[in-house]
Order: sequence, then C-alpha cells, then structure tokens
Amino acid sequence: MHINRLNQQIQFIVEIDGLKQVMRQTLLIDGSRQENSAEHSWHLAIMAIALAEYAVPHITCIIRAGKMPTPQEFYLI
Repeated sequence: MHINRLNQQIQFIVEIDGLKQVMRQTLLIDGSRQENSAEHSWHLAIMAIALAEYAVPHITCIIRAGKMPTPQEFYLI
C-alpha cells in the first residue's frame, strides 16, 4: 500500500517537473525574460502561504478541500 502511494507521489513530482518547460507570456519583474509555469506556480504557493492569515475562512476551507470556488462562493461573505 505504501509503495503504491510512493509511486504516485514520484509520478506527480516527475509530472510537475515538466512545468519548467511550459513558458508563460508573463515577464519577470526585471523584464529580462518570460517566466515558466513552474516559477509561476512556486510564486503563487508562496503568496498563498504568506497571505493565508487574510483569507476569508470559508474560502480557505474550500481551497483545502481541493475545489476551486465558483465566483458566487468566492464573493460570499
């Protein structure tokens, strides 16, 4: 059972490594080049961690459950 989970985790890691090859239209802050999707994902994850204390509680629960909120759910206060 644990080996299957480990294999799935390794497959996930290999899959997300491919994000390094996906170039986005967004330039880096210094304008030197386009960022790749791995960099973009990393920045979003860090921002989410850094700003988590300001999140609306019901949205935090929805996101933790792995479901993207609909616009109606997002703006529900």
